Parts: sequence; structure tokens; C-alpha cells
Amino acid sequence: MMSDVERSLTIMVYGESKVGKSTFAVTAPYPRLMLDVEGGHRFLPINVKYWDPIREEPPKADGTWDTVVVKVNDYDVVIKAFQWLQAGKHQFKSLIIDSISELQVKCMDNIAGTEQMKMQQWGELLRHMGALLRDLRDLTMHPTQPLEAVVLTAMARKGQDGVYRPYLQGQLAIQAPYFYDILGAITVEQVPNPDPMQAPYKVRRMYVERTPEYEAGERVQGRLGKIVEQGDLGVERMLDMVFGEKAQSTTKKEG
Repeated sequence: MMSDVERSLTIMVYGESKVGKSTFAVTAPYPRLMLDVEGGHRFLPINVKYWDPIREEPPKADGTWDTVVVKVNDYDVVIKAFQWLQAGKHQFKSLIIDSISELQVKCMDNIAGTEQMKMQQWGELLRHMGALLRDLRDLTMHPTQPLEAVVLTAMARKGQDGVYRPYLQGQLAIQAPYFYDILGAITVEQVPNPDPMQAPYKVRRMYVERTPEYEAGERVQGRLGKIVEQGDLGVERMLDMVFGEKAQSTTKKEG
């Protein structure tokens, strides 16, 4: 039987606009914390509670919400939220950042303001973001309040080699995907209808093994296969596929 600290996944998921990255992210275990850098939470199937980590302590998971949303206007808000998580003074089981591509822009604004980034500042960006990405990953190994899932979304960018990768700056684009258990590329693809008289239909799927078109990878010993198909495309479901279904914590009272 695995302990909760062992049952965890860190996922970086990327793809083009409107393929369902954010919708996938909010399938992470309740109670969820979402750091919304893009403002997209308004359109997601979630029950929202807003939180300002600079002025308030984390909300209690009282059943009136499933996702706490922090509206990220600047990089310092993310650092403060992270400090609460690192202190273990919260009830969250999942952390979502939507998106890490936009967050790096906030970090750049923090470093250079409206000025053009200088060479040494690019190095500072790499250090800041690299450290943050590692620190977020390590929240699944927190000694008292480990998270069950850390999910980062990213935009997609096509490289000169024709391969899509997460949209991150410089060396981060190469390094960051290796920090996480899963680097997944979400796509929407048209597939033939089993009934040849019917039109083809669209499905969402996540590549977790590299293809000629998408950078992807996993270190969960192939338990997800090469592609996570639409029916399994959820964080809770993927946790079950990797670790087995979670034992129910409720116990029957003796009658």
C-alpha cells in the first residue's frame, strides 16, 4: 500500500491554444489551488474561491469550493503563494499554474520592467524560473503537507527542427521538461468514424512519448502507455493508472 507522499505526479502539459490544457489541469485532486496568470479560470467547470496570498491565509476546505484561484498580476504574488505552500499551512492537494509561459513574462517584467532585457538579466531569469520550477515540483515531497499533483500548463512553440515544445525562454525550454514526471503534449485530432457512413470526429489526446512532431516523455515506467486517450485524460485518472486506485478513507461505523 503506497503512502500519500508516494502517490503523486508532477506534470507539465503543453499545446496550442484551446486544446484543453486548463480543463485537464482542473481535474487534479481536491482541494485545488490554481495560480491563474492568463485569466482563463472564468470559463472552467470549477467552483471558485478567490484568495489573495499577500493579505490572507489560505482558505479552509469547507466544501463550498473546489478550486481556490489566485489572480496573478505580478510575480511576487506567486512567490507569496509558494511560501504558504512551503510552510505547510494549507489544505491543498493540488497546485496548478496556468500558464508557466505567461509566468515567465511576469518574471521578466519583475527583473527588467519596461526596459529591454540585458544579457545578465536573461541569466537571472533562468536562475529564478529554474529554481521556482524545481521548488514547485518538490512540494510533492513536503514533509507534512505533500501535494498529490503539481500541474503546469504551457503554450507550444515549434522549433527549427519542426518539433513542438513547451514555450519557455532559452535553456529553460530544454531543462524544464526534465524536472517533471510527465511532459505531455495535448492535441485535438480528427479520427475516422467506425461507421464509414458517418463523418470523422475530433478527440483530445495527450502524447507522453516523443513523436516526430511533439516533445514528450514520462518516468512512470510506461504505465500510461504512449498516448493518454480522451477517456483517461484527467489527473485523478492518471494517478490511478500509475499508482492504482486510492483506498477509500471513510470507514463504516459498526451498527
